[in-house]
Amino acid sequence: MKLYVAYGSNLDKEQMKYRCPSARPVQSGYLDNWQLIYRGSKTGAYASIRYKKGCRVPVGLWEITKHDERFLDRYEGYPIFYQKKNIFVHLGDGSRVKAMVYIMRSDASPGTPSKQYLRTILRGYADFGLDESYLIRSILQSQQETGKERE
Repeated sequence: MKLYVAYGSNLDKEQMKYRCPSARPVQSGYLDNWQLIYRGSKTGAYASIRYKKGCRVPVGLWEITKHDERFLDRYEGYPIFYQKKNIFVHLGDGSRVKAMVYIMRSDASPGTPSKQYLRTILRGYADFGLDESYLIRSILQSQQETGKERE
């Protein structure tokens, strides 16, 4: 088993149950000095993270199998669209653990995610008991970056 960090649509437990049936939600935490961003592709804009001092990203931790990881690799477009990295996750008790995370390639352009995609992330925030204010701030930042405002 391996620890996997989710910060976007893979926070949604129903979606992960469908995508990776043997994955098990472990607990929530956060990434210190990382920022939640959205980057575009031909099919839309999706969540990613970038290193940024002073920022924080709430996350959910999953325990996954090798089989789950292969499904996630395919879903995330690894290694072309997203890369994998091992990163420290800070837990509520003050400890930290190392886990695998997907980070979108750095040359992807800023984009504004769809309402449906954001609803999925919002369900995941509820599933893991995360503070929605981080998500709202990331969306506002995305709108500023792209010069677009969604209703």
